[in-house]
Formats: sequence, structure tokens, C-alpha cells
Amino acid sequence: MSADQYELTNPNGMRVRVLGYGGIIQSVEVPDRDGVFANVALGFADVQGYRDHPGPYFGAIIGRFGNRIAKGRFTLDGSEYSVPLNNGPNSLHGGLSGFDRQSWKCQQVEGSLTLSHVSPDGDQGYPGELSVTVTYTLTSDNALRIDYAAVTDAPTVVNLTNHSYFNLAGAGSGDVYGHLMQIHADGFLPVDAGLIPSGEIAPVDGTAMDFREPIAIGARIRSNEEQLLLGGGYDHNWVLRGSGLREVARVVEPVHGRTLTVLTTEPGVQFYSGNFLTGTFAGAGGAAYRQGDGFALETQHFPDSPNHPAFPSTTLLPGATYTSTTIYDFGTTA
Repeated sequence: MSADQYELTNPNGMRVRVLGYGGIIQSVEVPDRDGVFANVALGFADVQGYRDHPGPYFGAIIGRFGNRIAKGRFTLDGSEYSVPLNNGPNSLHGGLSGFDRQSWKCQQVEGSLTLSHVSPDGDQGYPGELSVTVTYTLTSDNALRIDYAAVTDAPTVVNLTNHSYFNLAGAGSGDVYGHLMQIHADGFLPVDAGLIPSGEIAPVDGTAMDFREPIAIGARIRSNEEQLLLGGGYDHNWVLRGSGLREVARVVEPVHGRTLTVLTTEPGVQFYSGNFLTGTFAGAGGAAYRQGDGFALETQHFPDSPNHPAFPSTTLLPGATYTSTTIYDFGTTA
């Protein structure tokens, strides 16, 4: 391992590798139903790969604000703030130099790794000095738990997530369209051509966005529904049922039998079907990553929340602590 790479293992043989650069989850090795291990997280063999190809955000901590902010502008306490445009006319995943490109301080104890970073006032245009910790914990039952915390010295907005792409058949093995996806949500956020939410919460019923029962990711991905045409596939936020730490999604890869169950405290999840993977670079195993070769389930508050007062608030005030927990629980089918 390099000096910047950390490894978490458990007695079952599961292994997770994390980089201090970007807090990147570089690999996740889990068994299939026959006990055969494979890495199920897309990524590169070394830090330079992530530096050379930052755009996919493979495995990275995303902040200060995950997802998009329309036109890179928002108003907070009567003051307007501008953040960098790096996704057409909008700001994406914290700007040109977000948390995915920072070197995090790391402290490892048995079973967990805590990363910390201080984002100065005005960083990427965001107000307030923000102090962030992210803790990765690998449990004895093959779950990777991510706990986020942040405090600020001035009012600001915060929306942290992790941008891992998974392929439960093994990274680089082909597309994920045969994976069975289930999302516990009755509504989603329709978007415009820039993938900015309209503000409406639309029912999934009768649409290609209905994952209330397990269905193959590829079953409807080539539908001519407007929302799929706008995103080139799935790149939308689902409005999750319930509150507190609860199960919000489950994915099954039927050939090898690996499963992923996602639990979170967040109100939303962005399901992204790897639409913008172009096949122009290879991952750690040497295979080129092409469209649909991985999926992401980014637990989060809603995109563009600072510009939609009806959405759950992403405002963080001095004296308060931002907290969020997400668990990626790996298993197998019989």
C-alpha cells in the first residue's frame, strides 16, 4: 500500500481500501454466493488515476454541496453567493476544487478510519469555515458504515455524500443493466435539461422511475420518457420514505448472487446509472469503463436545495452540528 492508502478488513475476508486523497473508497472486495471475492467498486489503481480523471468522482467524498446548484447561485440570510460553474451553466459537487480533490487528514483505529478536513471561509465561494469529519467503519457483518459530521463558524449550506460506483458482478465486468434495483420511494424530483429539479415531487407510479418492486436497471432505461432522455438514463433524486436510519434501497446481482442494501438518515438518494462513462479510460483492472458499467446510490439532501425553500433545508448555523449516516451493507442471495 502507498502512504496515502488505508485498508479496513474484517474476519470474513472483506477488504476496503481508502485513499487520503479525496477520501476515496478505492476498492471494496466482497464474496459472491460461492465465496469468490471480487472488487465491486469502480476506481483506479493509484492516486494519479483519480487526479487525471476527476470527472467521474469515483468513490470520493463530495462537498461542500453534493449534486447541482442552479447557475451556481443561492441566497442565504439575504446575501447572494456564487460558486463555480463546472457542469454547463450549473455548479456540481462542490465546484472546481471540491472535497473530492483535497488531501484529508487520516486517523486509523481497528475497524475504522476517520478523515478530517477544514474548508476555509470562501472556499469555492461558500461562506463560513467548515470543519468536517468522515468516518468509515467496516463491521463484522460486511457492512461499510459512513458517518459524516460538520460544524461552521458562519451560516452556510452543506450536503455531503459519497460517490462510489458499484458493479456487484465485479468492477470492469460489463454493464449493470441486469442488476435488480429496488428504491423505497413513492416520488422523485423531475429535472430540466440541466438536471436541475423543477421543485415538483412527482409520483413514480406508472413511470420508468418506479423501483418500488425490484426490477432490472436496464428494463426501462431506453424508454423514451422525457426524464430518461434528459438524463441519458437515470440521474435523478428519489424522495425516500420515512426518517432516521432506515433501509432505502436494495440491489441484487442475480448471476453471482451479491447484494447491496443501503441504509441512510438522508431524505433523498440520487440513483445514477453511469450514463456519462465514456470508455475513454481504464480502471484498476485494465478494463475500460463504458456507459452503464456501474451505478451510484448517493444518499443526500435534494439537489439545488438552497434555491427551493420547500425542500428539506441544507442550512447549517454556528452552534449546530451537521450529521449524516449511510450504510452500504453487502450480502449474498441463496
